[in-house]
Amino acid sequence: MGVSDFTFRTVPLDYYDKTLEERKEILGAFSVNHLCKSIVLVNTQAPANVIDCSDHNNSKYYIVVIQYVARLNAENIKNFLYALNNQRIPKKRFNLRLAPEEESLKLTGFVHNAVTCVGMKTEIPVILDEAIAKLQPDFFWLGGGEVDLKLGINTSEFISAIKPFLVSCSS
Repeated sequence: MGVSDFTFRTVPLDYYDKTLEERKEILGAFSVNHLCKSIVLVNTQAPANVIDCSDHNNSKYYIVVIQYVARLNAENIKNFLYALNNQRIPKKRFNLRLAPEEESLKLTGFVHNAVTCVGMKTEIPVILDEAIAKLQPDFFWLGGGEVDLKLGINTSEFISAIKPFLVSCSS
């Protein structure tokens, strides 16, 4: 995919019982701001003909990469998608909620705490929070496909390879 600056790191099984500061130390991350998660959202108000991810501008599902220290702002994503579709689709047709765990697993192939937007079973459009793109140094951590595996990746290379929508979607 053209990414050369990345690493996988195995973490202890009790990783999610630890504080963000402890997780940062385990990974050797630059700060807790560099620790991120991938979450699958479902558009519960998508029109009946929107059943999959074939149209990235108007998908039934999106995977959002956001910092652990941030709070998801689904309203900003809704406004972004509304504008992306040139206001042709009513705003009320965008209602993004956390996808049920079994739906997330079916789409991504990854269990809870292992979800990543790299190597998913389904090509789900990716939304990267702008705050991550602004991090210095230009490197962040996210799930690596297994609960005890984390992926550290250069942000610029991630953006070039994955081509996510960059959205200010946290507060």
